[in-house]
Amino acid sequence: MTTRPLGAQISHMLKDRGVDTIFGIPGVHNQEMYRGIEEAGITHVLARHEQGAGFMADGYARATGKVGVAYVISGPGLCNIMTPMGQAYSDSVPMLVISSVLDETEAKRGQLHQMKDQEGAAATVCDWSVTARSAEASYQLIDRALTELSTGVLSPKHIQVPIAQLEANAAPAPERADEWPYRPEAAALQRISLIDRLNASKRPLFIFGGGAAYGVDRWMPHFQRLNAASFTTYAGRGIIPDDSPLHFGATLARAGSEAVIASADLVVAVGTRLSEVDLWRDHLGHTAPLVRIDLDPESLSDRHNADTRILADASAHLTESLIQLEGVKKTGWTAEEVRSTRARWRAELDAERPGILPVADALKEAVPADTMFFSDMTQFAYAAKEVYPMDRPGHWHHPYGFGTLGYALPAAIGGKIGVGDQPVIAILGDYGFQYTVQELAVAVELELTLPIIIWDNGKLGEIEDSMVRAQIAPNAVIQRNPNFLKLAEAYGAAATQPANLDAFKVAVQRALATKGPTVIRVMSDIALTSS
Repeated sequence: MTTRPLGAQISHMLKDRGVDTIFGIPGVHNQEMYRGIEEAGITHVLARHEQGAGFMADGYARATGKVGVAYVISGPGLCNIMTPMGQAYSDSVPMLVISSVLDETEAKRGQLHQMKDQEGAAATVCDWSVTARSAEASYQLIDRALTELSTGVLSPKHIQVPIAQLEANAAPAPERADEWPYRPEAAALQRISLIDRLNASKRPLFIFGGGAAYGVDRWMPHFQRLNAASFTTYAGRGIIPDDSPLHFGATLARAGSEAVIASADLVVAVGTRLSEVDLWRDHLGHTAPLVRIDLDPESLSDRHNADTRILADASAHLTESLIQLEGVKKTGWTAEEVRSTRARWRAELDAERPGILPVADALKEAVPADTMFFSDMTQFAYAAKEVYPMDRPGHWHHPYGFGTLGYALPAAIGGKIGVGDQPVIAILGDYGFQYTVQELAVAVELELTLPIIIWDNGKLGEIEDSMVRAQIAPNAVIQRNPNFLKLAEAYGAAATQPANLDAFKVAVQRALATKGPTVIRVMSDIALTSS
């Protein structure tokens, strides 16, 4: 058994538990955590800001399904990563943040990076935040975090270790257990309850959230025999292929979806919180019984008042339930009903956000089918995530709940690192790009093939529209942008500004074939420019 400083032992432990990449920034207060990174064989990605490190860990986790790990210093380092922690918390992303902390804060003032309550501050934006005051506690808490992030509701954790403990010699962590716990499955009685309801239903309707994305191949063949209609949340896009004849798409926020849901005689919501940012209304719209299947007890007991509440892994439960279906079920849903409804909703969206849908269509024509997207809080993404056709889950990632600007670029970097040669694209607005523009240096440094699409309307367009709707004279929504092309070139990235949609498609394709990142500035009126 090799005795090392605890900071080094933690890196060795993480490697033993399957962690191969860590995002972060070293400092004098966490340098002991860096002592063992190379020796353990872990790749470290140096962010330019802790916020970038957190979003990279988030993007890596969403792209790979693994835990995204970040190392940060005490005080400002932890504060800087709290925004990504809050985003991961709202979107159920598996993230582990390990920070240093001062040994004593009550009896000694004026220390470097001092906070009054670092543990408590982090606790406001994650599942739990704890202090490990010994090597044994550090090991137990890391195993607790990794176990929960593998078996339960996915939610970020924070562990802080006093600096003196990180520097002190410690024995290695216990070896990893041979098998990790499995996610819970549903009880037989619950399976019978669901299948009985489905057999009796004439217009069953499913709503799939991001929690239903894992293991789709296991239950999809049985679901197709059910002939149920379906919606997905934005996070669940691709679980049901967009061209499925009875699929309404990610359109729960459309006002007309409430009437569609009310026409069902059974609603089954799987792996979704049915949150405000899914619906943008207080009531789902159902008049029939509602069945909820989720790993999160909080979702099962929320304001939607489900009639049947099943605490289970979505994939396991659907597989075991739907396999009991006999033959092909006849329902009251028709493909024409769904097609005409979706066409009407698309026309509504096109009228609400003119000039965006043609660009989204051009993007779809330009990219390979397995392209993964990371989008930011920008009008292009708001429209595209409702209509951009997805044929597989887990390939469009967005800061849904917390809704932070600056997410897309660093998250796409983390995602690209995670998936390797698979194509990845970042989509962001001209304002949000400037929140984390410095992380462009990381993409250049690592020579990541990464198209970065900047939707440029020269203002905070969504806020301006909201002010106008509220009869507020638009104020503080216009900004003077830098020359994005020269800025990109200053970092060492390629840059281009296509003049029309045909040139846009060419630019995206070239960027996907270019070593290193490419900034593609897209003016918001590009769809009005003739080819």
